[in-house]
Amino acid sequence: MLKSTDKTTDLTQTDFTQTNEKGSKKGSTGGSRLYRLLTSEGMRYLFIGGCTTLVNLVVFTVLCRLVHLNVNISNIISVAVSILFAYVANKLVVFRSHCRSLGELAGECARFIGARLATMVIEVGGVYVLYNIIHQDELIAKLETQVLVVIGNYFISRFLVFRDRK
Repeated sequence: MLKSTDKTTDLTQTDFTQTNEKGSKKGSTGGSRLYRLLTSEGMRYLFIGGCTTLVNLVVFTVLCRLVHLNVNISNIISVAVSILFAYVANKLVVFRSHCRSLGELAGECARFIGARLATMVIEVGGVYVLYNIIHQDELIAKLETQVLVVIGNYFISRFLVFRDRK
């Protein structure tokens, strides 16, 4: 028998263990624990964070290496594009945020962009220092700053931006 903690068809909330006639669980719950782990908010964030990083790096690389745009300008553009991608993906996939009004949506979007602009300073400043002052390869500098930015963005998104989730 499948038991769901919610009447919706959201599979992330479904318990796939079987119960006997007395209502006690039988069989291994290892599969459902693995499923819950793989579909957890943290794992969804890691996946979307990876996709956002990929968008950021692809735009950055195309602008630097194919268009031959200045590294710092390429970095600012790639971060801006990835912020837009990240808002939509985090809202819909990671935090499953629902806004009841246009004003609530505007506030959530403004908090997200504001928070991402703060971490953009870390990213742009980090790439500038690592590339221009320490003379690392631009992609190495970009990857190093991405680690700090992804971690910081999760906590900012989780506790400041999408805090009023259902």
